[in-house]
Amino acid sequence: MSLFERYLTLWVFLCIIAGVVLGQFVPTPFRWLGELEIAKVNIPVGVLVWVMIIPMLLRIDFGVLHQVRKHSAGMGVTLFINWAVKPFSMALLGWLFIRHVFVDYLPQAQLDSYVAGLILLAAAPCTAMVFVWSNLVKGDPYFTLSQVALNDLIMIFAFAPLVGLLLGVASIAVPWDTLTVSVVFYIVIPVLIAQLLRRQLLKQGEAIFKSVMVHIAPYSMGALLVTLILLFALQGNAIVAQPLVIAMLAVPILIQV
Repeated sequence: MSLFERYLTLWVFLCIIAGVVLGQFVPTPFRWLGELEIAKVNIPVGVLVWVMIIPMLLRIDFGVLHQVRKHSAGMGVTLFINWAVKPFSMALLGWLFIRHVFVDYLPQAQLDSYVAGLILLAAAPCTAMVFVWSNLVKGDPYFTLSQVALNDLIMIFAFAPLVGLLLGVASIAVPWDTLTVSVVFYIVIPVLIAQLLRRQLLKQGEAIFKSVMVHIAPYSMGALLVTLILLFALQGNAIVAQPLVIAMLAVPILIQV
């Protein structure tokens, strides 16, 4: 494990602090970046997410989906938790804490946004970063590869309908344009780019593919940290002005985790 990986939590914490500080003291460039949107999907954040996940998505071989049967028990647990438990339990926790437990302490006009944010967070299973965690704990690479490939395939088709269902049940207007653009921008396009690059690299040989993977890996982690800085800089004012709100929103997330 490299020095960077060993202290990843520290780097993440420092980037969060840096983002909040930069957002407070040099807000103008971040305000400009925050305005670069399509259907409320931020373009700079999206590009950073591409840089972060495409190197990891390059590892995905959808041809290994036939190996799912070899890991049927583990795969069943993964799919059940990701798609049948996590989104619905977060919707329940969001309704309970946002609309009841903390309702007197939160801005009434933002209640729907808070619940929607929690649902969006829970409905998308972590896929690309699974490779990092699996590698850190020396997990089974074949199981990791097959479950990530299957979850990505399901997410392409299931994310928007699932979020639409949960938002509808919570009586929140469904922003279908934002959901559609998000799925295409954050999931479909990077998956397609990664698969095309993977095919081209493998045509040049396994050795070339592995060499490229080694060289581009740092860009993925770098993009993760820059994304954190940008996200927290964009939301720095809200974090500083309403720390109690942030703490209350963290409660259902921590329970879910």
